[in-house]
Amino acid sequence: MGSTHFGFEQVEEHDKAKRVRGVFDSVAPSYDVMNDLMSAGLHRAWKAYTLMVANVREGSRVLDIAGGTGDLSLAFSRKVGASGVVVHTDINEAMLRVGRDRLIDAGAALPTLVCDAEHLPFADNEFDVVSVAFGLRNMTHKDAALKEMNRVLKPRGKLLVLEFSKVAKPLEKAYDWYSFQVLPRLGKLVAGDDASYRYLAESIRMHPSQEELKTLMKEGGFGHVDYHNMTGGIVALHVGIKC
Repeated sequence: MGSTHFGFEQVEEHDKAKRVRGVFDSVAPSYDVMNDLMSAGLHRAWKAYTLMVANVREGSRVLDIAGGTGDLSLAFSRKVGASGVVVHTDINEAMLRVGRDRLIDAGAALPTLVCDAEHLPFADNEFDVVSVAFGLRNMTHKDAALKEMNRVLKPRGKLLVLEFSKVAKPLEKAYDWYSFQVLPRLGKLVAGDDASYRYLAESIRMHPSQEELKTLMKEGGFGHVDYHNMTGGIVALHVGIKC
């Protein structure tokens, strides 16, 4: 077994999932509050755009991977109605518990399960839409995960990958200053954990660029892939169609 990156650090592949789990075990209780603070609320607009592009309809079957605290799962459930299905999943049990409780409080009793995106426990051609928001960059084998997402999609099904990406050149210095100076301090103040938020900033820098991820998705079996930059490339929404 080889090595991979955990932020800027090289670690053994089998150690990465355990260390990522530790990060999200730590941040789960304050995850939603920190999302609002970190993005000045912009994550809500990014997810609203993702929902619009997904264009799910009454009766659609949706798989939400790395669904965490459940905000996208809840939004999808309101679109698919009683005849549709939304499956809320995450590899991290602490995040999933927070999300499950949030969904129940909102009156949405969705199937919720712990699963690894690299080994999805679903049949071939089962879903109309698969979404993964801010989770792909934490996966050890992104290529394997993308192939699994392709496998469980129906023909002409749609994959939506919402992820932090490469910012436009004029924003780089300011973005680096915010990511490595402000963000860890904010994490320490609000979540009592600066190290996890330092990792999150580093993991963004190690994530493939927009064009690199587009290529990776095509290699994963998606016949058509496009992406939409938001907020100067801080975030990109990649859309892949299974042909």
